[in-house]
Amino acid sequence: MKDIINKAKQLALEEITKYDIPLFLFNSSNEHGQEIAIKLNADKDIVLLGTILMDIKLGEAAKNNKLKEHVQMGVEFTKKFLEQFEIPEDIKLKIINCVEAHHGTKAYICKEAEICANADCYKFLLLKNVIGYIADKVKKGMQLNEAIQFAKDKMEEKHKILSLDICKKELEEHYQNLKKVFEGI
Repeated sequence: MKDIINKAKQLALEEITKYDIPLFLFNSSNEHGQEIAIKLNADKDIVLLGTILMDIKLGEAAKNNKLKEHVQMGVEFTKKFLEQFEIPEDIKLKIINCVEAHHGTKAYICKEAEICANADCYKFLLLKNVIGYIADKVKKGMQLNEAIQFAKDKMEEKHKILSLDICKKELEEHYQNLKKVFEGI
């Protein structure tokens, strides 16, 4: 699995560089996914592949004005990517489910997929990530009010996706504090 993880990470980092996606958001999902996997005794390799691959087509989708299609694009990429490795079919299905269900719109077939969806929420429910995101967007030419509104919308979206009690407990205070920050804006 280490070789598969390394290859996936290499491809994800190439996409991040190519499309100028903030690396700290990628790292946030990966790190929190691993922490949650340990706490819930889940398969850390499946979770890591899920968090690496879940947004692998986000940059391309954004560039082509197909942002809402990035999950399906990621699923197709993941299926093709996994074909080159000898992995049991049930493991492949779990990894694919991690990608297809990370926005909470598809059913989780395994706890690893639910962990990935919850790990993705940390991107927009931690103040440092939200501030970093807004700063990155403004630096790249987005109007400040537009970047703030997008971050607020993502914060609400991610708060609704949270399903694991340990994540809800950890992130609820962050969410409430972010709401207070945004109230005056």
